[in-house]
Order: sequence, then C-alpha cells, then structure tokens
Amino acid sequence: MAYDFQVVIDTGDPHPLADWWADALGWKVERQEEAFIREMIEKGYAGEDETTVHNGALVWKSGAAIRHPDGLERAPRVLFQLVPEPKRVKNRVHLDIRVGAGKIDEEAARLTAKGAKELHRGRQGPNWWVTLADPEGNEFCLS
Repeated sequence: MAYDFQVVIDTGDPHPLADWWADALGWKVERQEEAFIREMIEKGYAGEDETTVHNGALVWKSGAAIRHPDGLERAPRVLFQLVPEPKRVKNRVHLDIRVGAGKIDEEAARLTAKGAKELHRGRQGPNWWVTLADPEGNEFCLS
C-alpha cells in the first residue's frame, strides 16, 4: 500500500517562511479562508489568540502551507508549523532542489539575496551542489 505525505518544517514564524519558500520554489502559498476561521471562532472551536494577520488577511497562527502550482499530484504539500523553540542543530532531513547544473550559481545568488546563507559546496564525480540555509537556518541543497 502506498501513502501520500506532506513535508513539515518547524519554524518560529510560519507565514513569512512559507512566503520565502513559495518564492524560492516558484510555488503558491495556500490561501486560508478568513470566513472559515471566523466561523470556527464564533462556534467556540478556536480563539482569537490562535490567529494572526499576515499580508492583511486573518490566518491561523500555527501554520502556513505551500504547494506546487500543478497541485498535489505533482509534488507533496509543504507545511510550515509554528514551534516555540529555535532551530539548534543540523537538519536530519533536508530538501534537494534540482535546478540543473547550469543554474545552480544563479539560483544560489538569487536565494542568498533574499536571505539564504551559503553553507558549503560539494561534489561527487561530475555532480555538484550548493548547500544553503533558509532565513531560519534550515539547510537545503541546490543541484
């Protein structure tokens, strides 16, 4: 039996990090329905303290998600989940973003200009990659 999955990234500030990753990947941030959020508050299922305003819209404070423009059939959803503690050690799992050997330097420059930090460059035979960290320090590779 095969299962679907989503990737979850812990973060101290889900909405700006989701925006950053959506831009980095060319994906879309999932829209959160303000009417649904207000209905959940009115019915007592949630409190105002569980919401925040991001880019002028009421959203759930606990998370934000992005998805490939072609939908979940193309790639799994990525959820950015609010956690109280900051990142302290190296990721045990990371994303490898395949941009093609001819675009690695260009994409690394674009993402560092938007707040990523280059950590190192690696090579294995004819293949090479750049390891970066997003604005919260989560490692990922461009290959």
